[in-house]
Amino acid sequence: MMDKTTRIDKALEQVLDSHSVMVGGFGAPGTPFILLDHLLEQGSSDLTLIKNDANEPGMGISKLLEAGRVRTLIASHIGLNPIAVALMNRREIEVELYPQGILAEKIRAGGAGLLGVLTDIGLDTILRESRQVVHMEGREAILEPALRADTALIHAAVADRAGNLIFARSARNFCPLMAMAADTVIVEVEKVVPTGTLDPDAVHLPGAFVDHLVVLDALTPDYGVLPNHVI
Repeated sequence: MMDKTTRIDKALEQVLDSHSVMVGGFGAPGTPFILLDHLLEQGSSDLTLIKNDANEPGMGISKLLEAGRVRTLIASHIGLNPIAVALMNRREIEVELYPQGILAEKIRAGGAGLLGVLTDIGLDTILRESRQVVHMEGREAILEPALRADTALIHAAVADRAGNLIFARSARNFCPLMAMAADTVIVEVEKVVPTGTLDPDAVHLPGAFVDHLVVLDALTPDYGVLPNHVI
């Protein structure tokens, strides 16, 4: 029977220098902190990171930013991380900021195989100057290109060995979309159950979108849960 569990070092071998990496998470929930720590140790550099936020200093993708491993950050907001803001202001990293809904929709379009999405958000701002404007049925819209990545790193609460996933609460935000919009999907998971034991109606992401499962021994303090936390 299919078993996608693997060692963390083996899974992350596929993240190479200059790769684009989508990172799940809505703040701390859903952020794959342990995968990110091992990616930092691996030494991959010149990365393009796509994440809703920049985490906070000393945790998550901020560790990669602080170590100089990131060339470009694509996000919705970075205001909780003054280090990321300073790097942007010193032009040491490129930052692309999008409204949260637009960022999610660009990723969703990438997973659906679309070239982009049309929106009227930003038409009356300076964004118009750097975007293609489309005229349709007497209306104007900005064309936002779809987003895809080489790899997606996400955190799930429960998985079966075939890679079917269940997320906990707001950790579900962005994770399924990113898994559908990346060429390779690496998931860190808190609990693995035998294939066939999950209720199909409870599955948030089918295993068809998952390439590698890394089973966590324990959660670090970054996850913000009690040491004896059990899903």
